[in-house]
Amino acid sequence: MNTFRTGLLLAAMTALFMGAGWLIGGQGGVVIAFVIAAAMNFFAYWNADKIVLSMYSAKEVTRSSAPGFYGIVEQLVRRADLPMPKVYIIENPQPNAFATGRNPENAAVAATTGLLQMLNSEEIAGVMAHELAHVRNRDTLTMTITATIAGAVGMLANMAMFIGMFGGNRNSPLGGIGALIVALLAPFAAMLVQMAISRTREYEADKIGAEICGNPLWLASALAKLESGARRIDNSAAERNPATAHMFIVNPLHAHSVDSLFSTHPKMANRIRKLEEMAGAPLQPRPWG
Repeated sequence: MNTFRTGLLLAAMTALFMGAGWLIGGQGGVVIAFVIAAAMNFFAYWNADKIVLSMYSAKEVTRSSAPGFYGIVEQLVRRADLPMPKVYIIENPQPNAFATGRNPENAAVAATTGLLQMLNSEEIAGVMAHELAHVRNRDTLTMTITATIAGAVGMLANMAMFIGMFGGNRNSPLGGIGALIVALLAPFAAMLVQMAISRTREYEADKIGAEICGNPLWLASALAKLESGARRIDNSAAERNPATAHMFIVNPLHAHSVDSLFSTHPKMANRIRKLEEMAGAPLQPRPWG
């Protein structure tokens, strides 16, 4: 199912590129857009995780350089029966985390210094279990490719705006209007794809993450702190790269407040409520450590 969803995503993004190419440059624009999209999909499959980690200047750590954090991930990996991912720390005061990689054998998890300072070990375990749930579900490939291509769509929209301002390409079926349509609607379409992917997968990752760490309330407590911290503390790297916002466990941007179609993440109160309900179910918490 996840392979099908990934293929559907790539097809949707490719179609979006080709449609934008047609509006900007007609049939020639379609061909160019298809070639660019195909090359980008191939490149993103193999390199998108490295690009995202580089955007946030993530530093890989080991058992010796970050024993506490690395040890938590090691324990969770054993509980989840997953290969050990690469572990990264991002120097950023905003508490947040994400996972990336094309499959569980080539995965990486990253947490900010703000998260490691704000949360206790049980809450950190809850957060990293959530990220490992994304790895187990193979969400990381889809989410990372989406971030890469959505960013490219944004650049295409900027180019279309420039072309539209000067009358458009004469090969465009709609002239300058076609370029302006791309500039206005292409980022919106890419955003809708991101939202559809992120919102449903966050709930599932919360559920599986709670099962991995053994106590839903650890993640619920962490989410409450993370939301508060993310609202108060800027993440300048995320603001520069908004196409990656859906990858984080909580929205790193400040333009979120309601659980609607236009939110990249589910409303935090809903996520916490589901975890609290789960804690009342017959799930047996296991001691941490």
